[in-house]
Amino acid sequence: MKVLVAPDKFKGSLTAAAAARAIASGWATIFPDDMIDLAPIADGGEGFAEALAAAMCGAWITVPAHDPLGRPIEARYAWMEERRLAAIEMSEASGLWRLPASERAPLRANTFGTGELIRDAVARGAQTILVGLGGSATTDGGVGMAAALGYKFLTTDGESLDPIPENLLALTRIDRTSALELPTVIAACDVQNPLLGPRGTAHVFAPQKGADARTVEHLEYALKSLADLLTEQWECDYRDTPGAGAAGGLGFGLMIFCNAQIRNGFDVVSEAMQLETRVRASDLVITGEGSLDGQTLEGKGPAGVAALAHAQRKPVLAFAGSIVDNSDVDALFDAVFGIVDRPATREDAMRNAAEYLERAARRAARGIALGRKI
Repeated sequence: MKVLVAPDKFKGSLTAAAAARAIASGWATIFPDDMIDLAPIADGGEGFAEALAAAMCGAWITVPAHDPLGRPIEARYAWMEERRLAAIEMSEASGLWRLPASERAPLRANTFGTGELIRDAVARGAQTILVGLGGSATTDGGVGMAAALGYKFLTTDGESLDPIPENLLALTRIDRTSALELPTVIAACDVQNPLLGPRGTAHVFAPQKGADARTVEHLEYALKSLADLLTEQWECDYRDTPGAGAAGGLGFGLMIFCNAQIRNGFDVVSEAMQLETRVRASDLVITGEGSLDGQTLEGKGPAGVAALAHAQRKPVLAFAGSIVDNSDVDALFDAVFGIVDRPATREDAMRNAAEYLERAARRAARGIALGRKI
C-alpha cells in the first residue's frame, strides 16, 4: 500500500516535517512494507517558506533586517534560483515569536522587517515573490512594510511619520514617488477576515498580540483612517476583501502597496508540491495539525488535503492534539484521532508531541490491520 503523509505543523510543538516523520515512524511499525511518501504542508503561516523550499529545492538567504520593534536582527527567506522566485514568511521578521509577552506593543509593532526581505528579493532579481501571512506581532495594515519599500507617510505639515499603528490617525498623505518597482507579488493566507469590523484584524487577532479593549478600538479606528485615506487619495479600497485582515492587515497592505493577489496559502503550496498528483498515486492519505476545529474549515491545510483526497476517492485520516466537536470538521475526514492517549498536562503534551503522534499513528495502523483480518 502507498501512504501519503501530509500533515501541517502542530503549532508550538512540531513542524510539519517533524509531524510527518513521527506519523511515518509509527505507521511503519505495523506496516513496514508500505511505501510512505512524506509531504509536509503549510497554509500560509509558519512553515510556508520551508514547505516551498523543500518542494522546489530552494536555498535559504539570510539578510539583516529589523524585528517588530525596530531592533536589528537577521532573517531569512527561501530562494528558488531557476524560477527567480522568493518565498517569504512575514513571521520571520515580524512574527509574534520575536517578542516575549512582556515586550508586546500592538501600537508600535510594525512590518518594516518584512518589507526589508521583499526589498532584498527584488534586488536579487525575483520575478515572483510569495509572502506567507500568519503569526504576526503586528496590526499596522502593512505600512511598516510599505515604508521599507520606499513609501513615505506624512502629516498635514509634510512631516514624516514613523510607520507604526499609533501614528495612523495623524496620517494625511502618502508619498509614493520613491516606491520600489515590484515584480508579481502573491499574498498567501489561511484566513478570510476583512480588515475592519467584528471579524476584522483588530477585534479578532490583536488581543493575541497584547492589545486590551481600549487598544483594540484604537487600532480599529487607525486602520479605518488608513483605509479611508487610501480610498480618497488613490481610489483603492480593499478593506472588505477576504484575507485583507490577515497578519494584522498585511493582506490589505500587500494588495494596496504591492498590487498583490491574495491566494489561499494551501493552494500555493499544494501546486508547488504537485500534491494532487501525489494524492492520486496513493492508496491512503494521512494529514493532521495541532487543533481540528471551526478554523480548520477556513482554508487550513488539512481541509485542503481532505478535499484533494475526496476528489480522488481516497480515504483520509487526520491526527490532532485537540479536536473540537464539530460535525462539519468530522465530515472532512474518514477518521479522526486525538494523539494524547494518557492523562497529560498541556506542557507534557506539547513537549512530547512527537512521541504522542507516533503512538497515535501506530494505534491507527493497528486498527486497520485488525480490520483486514476480520
